[in-house]
Amino acid sequence: MNLRKNLFTKLFLAAAVMSLMVSCSKSRDYTNSSRATGWQMNSKEGGFQYNPKAKEQETGPGLVFIEGGTFTMGRVQDDPMHDWNNSPNQQHVQSFYMDETEVTNLMYLEYLDWIKSVFPPSDEQYRRIYDGAVPDTLVWRNRLGYNEVMTNNYLRHPAYANYPVVGVSWVQAVEFSNWRSDRVNELILEQEGFTARGARFDVEPGETFSTQTYLSSPTVTYGGNDSITRGGKRSESLMKRNEDSTNLYVQRKDGLLLPAYRLPTEAEWEYAALGLVGLRNYNVYRGRKKYPWDGQYTRSGKRRSRGDQLANFKQGDGDYGGIAGWSDDGADITAEIKSYEPNDFGLYDMAGNVAEWVADVYRPIVDDEFNDFNYYRGNIYTKNAIDEDGKVKVVTADSIVYDTLSNGKIVARNLPGEIYQVPIDENETYLRTNFSTADNRDYRDGDKRSTRYYQSFGSEDDEEDLDDSKRMYNSPQHRVTAGDSAATGDLNRQYDKSSTRTTLVNNQVRVYKGGSWRDRDYWLDPAQRRYFPQDMATDYIGFRCAMSRVGSKSQKAKRPRH
Repeated sequence: MNLRKNLFTKLFLAAAVMSLMVSCSKSRDYTNSSRATGWQMNSKEGGFQYNPKAKEQETGPGLVFIEGGTFTMGRVQDDPMHDWNNSPNQQHVQSFYMDETEVTNLMYLEYLDWIKSVFPPSDEQYRRIYDGAVPDTLVWRNRLGYNEVMTNNYLRHPAYANYPVVGVSWVQAVEFSNWRSDRVNELILEQEGFTARGARFDVEPGETFSTQTYLSSPTVTYGGNDSITRGGKRSESLMKRNEDSTNLYVQRKDGLLLPAYRLPTEAEWEYAALGLVGLRNYNVYRGRKKYPWDGQYTRSGKRRSRGDQLANFKQGDGDYGGIAGWSDDGADITAEIKSYEPNDFGLYDMAGNVAEWVADVYRPIVDDEFNDFNYYRGNIYTKNAIDEDGKVKVVTADSIVYDTLSNGKIVARNLPGEIYQVPIDENETYLRTNFSTADNRDYRDGDKRSTRYYQSFGSEDDEEDLDDSKRMYNSPQHRVTAGDSAATGDLNRQYDKSSTRTTLVNNQVRVYKGGSWRDRDYWLDPAQRRYFPQDMATDYIGFRCAMSRVGSKSQKAKRPRH
């Protein structure tokens, strides 16, 4: 009996000790301790600091979330044009964000207004910045048509404020995206109390905000004006507590600033246009979907809108909008955004209205054998330029570099406040297997190493260029050079008069997707792909922006299959 009692006592004490140990371990707070070292994080005494409140990425202004997935890129419909440039291939696109609508005239006018206020075109030093950003309104002119009302009014008249902007080149679309990134992040810093309130409305040309400059060298942002970069209430509070100076500025690890706005890749645009999220049957997954909406027809079958066109496109010779008084597509040129139903991702006008620039350099093939994840042709890898003191080189008001495009238009390569970019070199490419050069636009597309004339003798660096007539992409080489100064407008134009050119494809032509108000319904298929010079514009190509997604694939928990 005593033996049993002693055994029971020992078991009870052991259980009590174990319970006490478990309760103690549970009472210890590991939420702010490192899994690697056990050290306390965000400690007042110092050590590693991070933002424990950072959650998933916020959706930027104007964007909608596009959950990534697999899809059949390219067309499996008939090919009466015999382009043979979009053979079906299976691709996977990572989750991202895309503009709900095309960029409108009103949105672009805000951009022009900002440039005019910061870089006044009345100042000869900055005149080229504004001129390089203004859309080409002359794209509306036709030698046998009267379109002067659009030439004079389409961009600026309030009647067209919410119509998609046109006359914008690919280069201008990229510059707008960069500007938009900086303005959105600039506002975030102000609203979070890191920068001075309202400072963004009164900056000098050399004191503009750049996201990359702020992240790389915050002390030189706003021209090094500490009263702005540390002028917010939150920054003042941090300084009073004598915090480490590095924590006075937002860093990438804080998760506060958004990734850059940019043009979508061709794969992203096509995937988003198809809107497969609403259709899960096998044939759709294999690429049988013809339009951004469900079905094989362009007219609505709904009772209230039966017979109405589902997009804005040219319905026949001389028919851009149907008969007067009849319900049809409701437009003769472009239409106001959100005039038609969105697709299953919530995106408007992914077919019709205006075609849209995407980021890719055009080639007749999509090399899915080399890559089938986030496919994109156009990578040019750069890095921040570093001066003799080991600091980043920032563009100033007196050191703006201008580029002269092939059509003679002069644009600023970087705006003051941004960091100079230079191509990567051997320091980044040495012994790498995934990339070896800065410029990858013509990789595996018919360049020197993929032509039938190529012989791999000797070092690649020592090889001479092939004769132009033997190159696969033997395009015209028009050259425009500036005179003594780009600001004077003196240009030397050299038109390529060669009769041996065989193509218009080169590294300066970009893909545009989707049909437009000028196109027949054949071009509404999201898989259709065409190209246009990146520094030229038309009255039927616009654009919308995208943004990469960081973190999880989905915004919501995965739903059960049944």
